[in-house]
Amino acid sequence: MPVPVRIAFLHHSTGRIIWTGKTSRVEYKIFKKGDVAKWFDKYNRSHHTDYQIKEIVFPKESPYGWNNYPYDYYNIWVKNEGPHEYKNEPTLELLTKQYGVIIYKHCYPGSNILPDTGIANVDSEEKRVENYKLQYLKLKEKMKSFPDTKFIVWTVAALTRESTTEENARRAKTFKEWVIHEWDEPGDNIFTWDLFELETDGGLYLKPEFAISSANSHPNRFFAAKAAPLFSKKVIDVIEGRGDQL
Repeated sequence: MPVPVRIAFLHHSTGRIIWTGKTSRVEYKIFKKGDVAKWFDKYNRSHHTDYQIKEIVFPKESPYGWNNYPYDYYNIWVKNEGPHEYKNEPTLELLTKQYGVIIYKHCYPGSNILPDTGIANVDSEEKRVENYKLQYLKLKEKMKSFPDTKFIVWTVAALTRESTTEENARRAKTFKEWVIHEWDEPGDNIFTWDLFELETDGGLYLKPEFAISSANSHPNRFFAAKAAPLFSKKVIDVIEGRGDQL
C-alpha cells in the first residue's frame, strides 16, 4: 500500500477498551493513547514502517445516536451515501479519501438477536439475522466499490450468559459464522477479525474471566491486554498482504 498507510479505527465502548486497555471513560480521557497505538509505535520503530492508526468515535452520541449495529453502517454508508456527512457522520466517500484502511465494529447489544420473521427488511433496525444479512450484503457491495481501500470488520461482540438468552446467543454465533465463512470472500478488499470467537473461546457467551462483571458485557482489562496485540497483528497482516490467512 502507498506509504504512509493511514488507518481509521471506528469504535466506541468495546472498541475503546481494546484500544486503550482501560475500562472507564475517565481512564479513557486520561490515557487515550493505549495498547493498540503503542503496539503500532513499537512495530513502526522496529520494522521501519509508517503505519498511522487513528481512532474515531463512530457514530457519535449526538446527533446520530450511540448505535453501531449493521443497520447503522448500512444507513450511513449505503442508504445515505454521498460526498457529504450524514448527521455529522462521514460517509465512505469521505473516509476513503483520507484512509487506506478502515476498521469498524459493533457493540455487544447487537448480539441480542431476535428470531427471524421470514420477511427480511434491509431498512429495518430490528436485530434479526435476516435483516443483518441483507444489510451486510449491501455493505459488501459498497465497500467493493472502493477497491483501493482495505476494510476490516469485527464480528459481533459476545454477551455474558446473564445478559442474553441461549437462543439469542446461538443466533449471534450463527450470524458470526455466516460473516466469517460465507460473507467474507478471499481475494477482495474486505477482511474480518473474529472478536466473538476470542471472547467466547468457541462457546456462546463472553467468558466470565473476560467480562467486567456478569451483568456487564464489556470486556475487562485482562481481555484487552490479550486482544490488542492480536487485533494489531491482523491489521498488519491486511496491510502486508496476509489478510486472508486465519
